[in-house]
Formats: sequence, structure tokens, C-alpha cells
Amino acid sequence: MFTSYSKPFLNIEIEEKGGNWIVTNPYYKDWANKHQIVPGDIILKVDGKDIKNISNVKYEFVIRSANKLTIEKPNGDVVHVQIKTFDIPQQFYYVFVVPTVYYFLSLLLSIYLYVKQKNTPLLNLLILFILTVSLAYVSIGASGILNYVGIIVNRSSMLLCPVLLIHFLRLYFDFLNIKWLFIKNIKILYILPLSVVFLSIYGIRNSSIHVVLSNIILGAFFLLLIIILGIMISGYFKYKVPQLKLLLSSIIIPFIPFLFLYALPEMIFHKQLLSADICSLFLVIIPFSFICTQLTERIFDMEYFITRLRYYFNFSFAFTIWLLIGLYAITDLSVSRMAELFFFAFFSLIALFYIKEKIDYSKRKILFSTKGDYIHRLYTTVDSIGRVVKIEDLLEKFVQEIASHLEIKHVYVLTYDLQTHQVTSTSTSKEYAQNQINEILLEYLRLGDIKKTEHFYIAFIHQDINYKRILVVDHNKSIYLKDEELLWLELLLLYLNNFIENTKMVEGLLEQLKHMKEADKSQLPWLNKLLWLRFEQEKYQLAQELHDTILQEQLHIAREMNVFIHAKKTTDIHANLSKIHDHMIASLNDLRGYCENLKPPLLDTLGLNAALEKLIQKVHKRADFVLIYTIDRLYLEDERLNLMIYRLFQELLNNALKHSYANTVEIHLLETEDGFEINYSDDGVGCKMDEIIVSDSMGIRGMQERVLAFNGQFSINTNVGEGMSIRIKVNEENHTHLYSFDTYNNRPVHS
Repeated sequence: MFTSYSKPFLNIEIEEKGGNWIVTNPYYKDWANKHQIVPGDIILKVDGKDIKNISNVKYEFVIRSANKLTIEKPNGDVVHVQIKTFDIPQQFYYVFVVPTVYYFLSLLLSIYLYVKQKNTPLLNLLILFILTVSLAYVSIGASGILNYVGIIVNRSSMLLCPVLLIHFLRLYFDFLNIKWLFIKNIKILYILPLSVVFLSIYGIRNSSIHVVLSNIILGAFFLLLIIILGIMISGYFKYKVPQLKLLLSSIIIPFIPFLFLYALPEMIFHKQLLSADICSLFLVIIPFSFICTQLTERIFDMEYFITRLRYYFNFSFAFTIWLLIGLYAITDLSVSRMAELFFFAFFSLIALFYIKEKIDYSKRKILFSTKGDYIHRLYTTVDSIGRVVKIEDLLEKFVQEIASHLEIKHVYVLTYDLQTHQVTSTSTSKEYAQNQINEILLEYLRLGDIKKTEHFYIAFIHQDINYKRILVVDHNKSIYLKDEELLWLELLLLYLNNFIENTKMVEGLLEQLKHMKEADKSQLPWLNKLLWLRFEQEKYQLAQELHDTILQEQLHIAREMNVFIHAKKTTDIHANLSKIHDHMIASLNDLRGYCENLKPPLLDTLGLNAALEKLIQKVHKRADFVLIYTIDRLYLEDERLNLMIYRLFQELLNNALKHSYANTVEIHLLETEDGFEINYSDDGVGCKMDEIIVSDSMGIRGMQERVLAFNGQFSINTNVGEGMSIRIKVNEENHTHLYSFDTYNNRPVHS
């Protein structure tokens, strides 16, 4: 670093006219204006040496560095410009401060990785890559002032970086178990940086090839970069491995400024849009992105942070550009000062977004997950562990799900005896864990707690009078769970605690049924009581409906007959009898309707489709709305489902008749792969969801109970003035067939 800053870096572009070297474009314009160096000035001497005797000027047309310049002004005045070390603040930051901080930071992180992590080829290559990138970065200043050592180091390390990256990709493809798409012997590529060392030494002694050699090295660097991108792009499209997509984006994004603002313009037009030191700031992101992804054994398991960084980048970049446009319009800042403001505002906003999300997670448990399967994973896991009926099976299934989703092999459950303070494990090979976990920590662990110890993550599962169950995840000092995974695990533990309580109740019920069977009793007392109350409730409801309809109609007919019998006038007898006859026919139709509701006609003889067709014909006669329907032919093994479908159609259409006030009603019975689906919708008056929950007047609760009895799905969507839609889905394989009902002996039997 002392070499880089021993002589001020100027980078003044010049051209030869009439045997004189004329200033065309000073790089640091603020400094040049301060010393009154303008285009058109003639450079006579550099550090007391005639400019015509400086060999590299003839080929590069630029004054790289100097402590003293002798300049002839257009009016003939000769000016001596003394250049001090701190005259150019930008050089101090770009060439000294930033590279120094970056180099020592890279060195410390490399030491940390070497000491803390396992000695693996991937990790060793990562450390070499980090150190090589930092070496290439810090040598830019020395190379810029044409220091011989700096030139050799910068050029060789510049090509060594992509070679190490290709070598890393070779091993990484093996790690992912996918076929390598480039040459097998990667070590041949190391000839390139080694050759550059010898060519650079030759170029130092022969200035005529110095510029040509620089372009050759830039071309080789560009070619290696194309090879790297080609390997990753073709590998991703061929194997669709998400890790390659993350790796590709983390490499392409930092290289874009260096490639299009420095390397390609320098090669093609011999003119830079931005200097190498500024463009190189973006390249420092690459090794640190590798660090983040390599801190665990699960390589590139930092997708959350990478995708969130892209999110921060988009917002920060847009706002920073808007800010600079405003500053440019109202101030008179130089381009270099604007660039400094851009980087300061840009990185400050990224840091602000990151800190905000960390605070949101720690204070309010708000986590913005970019994984599409995060909620789905929670749902599928809860659904999977919720299907077992024994606590031992429940815990075993839970451990399997944790190990599968977190990709960790060593996951198990410990049982801590609160009386004897003994720890037992579900696995016989975990005596080491039992000895390592602190008993005090086990005693004070509470619901929702997840603690990280030296060797394990431990989490509270469940506690009763005698035992406390603890989940243990062996991280082996190398697995670090992300915030997303910790939140997922915390929610899952809350579900599991409830599952265990419910499973204990189920086990108690099964134990009572077992005792009932041993005692040769037909039913449990509480079950008899429950069924009796249910039957009485149904009989009461039927009696109420008959009283309000058929009985009232019969009483009306009886009164009419009584009036007719005692009437003195015998005229209009035929008309009165006809009127009474019509009332009796209407009453009989109502009575037939109740009988059909209790025992659907045609269902047992002609099947479900015929029964539904007749039901819809009856609705057509009574309805003042347009009824659109579809009835697929179903092939169901369980005949009870046919009755349930008929009852659901009956209830839905009755609701439409009584409550909807709709113009159009649609109801569709659709066959699915494993069962059936019923879709109902109308454009009627609708209602509030709260009213449906509180009131049972529309039969919603009854339909829900029917569907849930067969482990189906019932969803309803409605609002005032927006109609109503109901979706019912039942898979025949989901509902159990453990018991059916013997109607002759009035007892449950095994099916």
C-alpha cells in the first residue's frame, strides 16, 4: 500500500502534435482546475525528466503519475507544478483507504474460515479466491503508477481469479452430483497466470508491447469470464439446479460495471467510461457473497439474503438515481463528487433496509420470505404429522419432517424426567447428546423457546406432569439455521404441542373403547347419551316442521269440511268440494316432499344421477331464477357418499329458493381424480360471513358437518349484495372406513 501511494496517480491524457505533448483530458478535473492545468497545455518535463525520453508515454499517451510537472502555457509561460500526496483526496480513498480496509477484512475472514471450518477442497479454493481478489484489488494503485511489482501482481492475479473460480465450479458440480461441462483437467488453466508473470517482466523491459500486453490480458480475462458464464448458464438450463441460478446472479451483477464500463471500452476504443478503481468496487462483492454462502456445510443455503439483497438493490438504486438527478439540477457538483454521493447513499439505503427487516423480525416476528414453498412447507408438515394417532408415531414423524426440510441428519427427541432428572432418547446412539445438554437449561426451557448451544439447537416440544420432551438438532458447529427456518420451527412446535394434547385425548378414548370391548359392552354410556340427544334433536326439528306445515293445512281442511257439513245452503257444493280437494292435494304433495326428504326416491333404485335430476325438476317448478347445472356421472365405492351428495344438493337448492332472491343460480357436480367436487354460486342478496357463523338458519353448519365427517373441504364466500359461492371437495381415499352402521341390529360394525 505504501508503494501505491508513494507517488500521486494523475492519469493525464495527452497527444503528440508537432513534436510537443499536449494535454487533452485531465482525469482529476477539480485538481487540474486548482493548478490551472487545462487542455492545450504543453508538458515539457515529468519529475525533471524530458517527456520525450519517457518510453511509456509514446505507447499509452497518458502521464500515469508524477511528483512534479513542468508545463508550458499557450502564451509561452513555463509553470512548475509541485504535486503533494494529499492534493487529490479521491486518490487517497480509492487507492489507499478502501483497498487497505478491503484487504485486511478479506484476510481476517480467510483466517476465520481456515480456523473455524472443516478443511475441504471447496473451502480451500474459496480462501484462495478471496485472497487473490483482494490482492488484485490492492495492486491496482501500484500498477497504475507503473510500479514493476504492482504490474506483475495485478496482471497475474487478475487472471488467477477466474481460473480459481473455474476450479471451484468444477468441485461444486461434483458436490451437486451433476456432470461437469468443461475440460476435465482444470490445472492446465493455471498456465495462464504463470505465463502472464513472464510476459509482464518482458513487457517492463520492452515498453513497446506494454499496451498490447494489457489488451491481451484484458481479452483473456474477458474470455475466461465468458467461459464461466457459459458453464453456469448451460448447467442451469440443463439441470435446473437452483444453486447455480444463485451463483450465476452473484457473479454476473458485480461484473457488469467492470466489463461494460472499463474492460470492453478499454479494449475496443482505448477509452474508459469509468476507471478501474471505481469499477473494481463492484467486484469486491463476489468473494463476500461466497463467504456468506460457505459459512455452513449446506453450500448456497443463503438464498433468502441474496434475493432480499436484490430487492434492496432495486429500491436503493432507483431512489439514489432520483436523488442525484435532484442534486445535479440544484447544485454544481463535479462528476467525481456525484459518484461519491451515489455510493454513499446507495449503500446507506441498503443497510437501512436490512436493519429495518431485522428489527421487524426481532420485535414483531415479521419475516419476508422469498421462498415460494415456505408457507406450503408449514402446511404440508402440519398435515403430515396430524394424521397419526399415537404420540410415539407423532414424534417420529415430526423428527423425519424436521430432518427432511432442514437437510440435517442428526435430529431426535429427548425425554426429560422431571422427578428423577434423567434424560432418555428416542435414539440409542445419542448418549453423547444426553451428557452434553445442561439439565438446568432443560428445566427452564419453555414453549416456543429455541436455544443454541455449542453443539446443538434445543427446543421445547411438550410437558406433562412427569415428562418434558425436547427437540435436539445437532448442528456440529457448522449448521446455522436461518431466521426463516427458526420461525418455521417455532410455529411447528406450537402445532405439535397441540397435536400431542389432542393425541392424548384420542389415546384415552381408544383405551375406553378397548375396555368396552373387553367388558363385552355394546356402547359407552357417554356415546349412548350423545346419540340419544342427537336423535331427539332431529325428531324435535321434524315435529316442528310438520306442525308448522302439514298439521296446519290439515286443520284448515277440517274447518272447511265442518263449515260445509253444517251449511244450510246446498248450492255451490261442487265448487266447495273442488276447493277442499285442491287443499288436500297440496297437503299430500307437502307430505310427499317430507317423505322424499327423509328417504330420497330413485336413489336406491335408479341411482344418484336420476335422483338429482328429479330434485332439480322440482326446483325448476318452484324457482323464479334461472338454474344452470352440471351433473357428472360418479363411480364411488362408498354408497354413503351418494346420500351425502343428494343432501348437499337438497340443502343448497332449498337455500337458493328461500334466501337468495337470485336471478341466476349455478350448481355443478364434477368428478375429480380421487372423488368429487360441488361448486355452487348465485347472484343473490348474499349476507355477512359473521351472520353465517352465528346463525344456523341456512343449514350451513349441517352441510359443514356432513362434509367434515368424510374429511372433505368446505369453503364459502359471500358478502351483502355480492351473492354467495360455496365449494365442496371430497376425496374418497381420505375418509376412513373403520366403522359402518348395522341398521337391523342398531350397532356399529367393522367394515
